[in-house]
Amino acid sequence: MTVLVAHLPTRESTAALHAGAEEARRREEDLVVFDLGDGTGRAAGESLVRESGVRVVVEQRDPRQPDAAGALLDAATRHDASVIVIGVRHRSPTGKLLFGSLAQQILLDATMPVLAVKP
Repeated sequence: MTVLVAHLPTRESTAALHAGAEEARRREEDLVVFDLGDGTGRAAGESLVRESGVRVVVEQRDPRQPDAAGALLDAATRHDASVIVIGVRHRSPTGKLLFGSLAQQILLDATMPVLAVKP
């Protein structure tokens, strides 16, 4: 089993990476960094290897896949994730209603536990 972390180049994702590394160390599992964005997940993952000592695998989302949450959940299934770790930020109720939320979709659709962390 693995711990899967959703990564975007944000402070919320940085918090998720550190929480995911700690969770992987605690569970004695590998860490999969699923890069949803611009490819910066590889550098972040390599940095975590040096800092945390856990085995890290970085996977880049296929840019042709328009559904980021679906791609992440597919990766969680492929890697037999025991938990998904995501970074979240505060949004107003109106903002959530108008723009939706990737985090909300992951929380609602995941079949495994989701750990949501704030920076």
